Amino acid sequence: MSEQFTRWDPVDQLQSEEDMAMYLDACLEEDPGDGSVVRAALNDIARAQGMTQLAKATGLSREGLYKALSPSGNPEFSTILKVIKALKIKLHASSGKPLATN
Repeated sequence: MSEQFTRWDPVDQLQSEEDMAMYLDACLEEDPGDGSVVRAALNDIARAQGMTQLAKATGLSREGLYKALSPSGNPEFSTILKVIKALKIKLHASSGKPLATN
């Protein structure tokens, strides 16, 4: 009997807005600095929510979104911000220092 494998797709794990936010947060930390991991995460989250719905919310075409969020895509920062806003995800900045405890 041979083993059968199925391809793992992170989209299957992105069930809630919290899942999506935590996934993007982890990808922001792991990105090597070229945006490739963040772009892939946004692609996964967009597919989980529905690319057609996201296209309407951003005012961009579905094809344009697929291209921008593809591995070879090079979206403008304004496109990334539109996508993040349409996905109802908020980005936060921190100093990287641990919070002081009293």
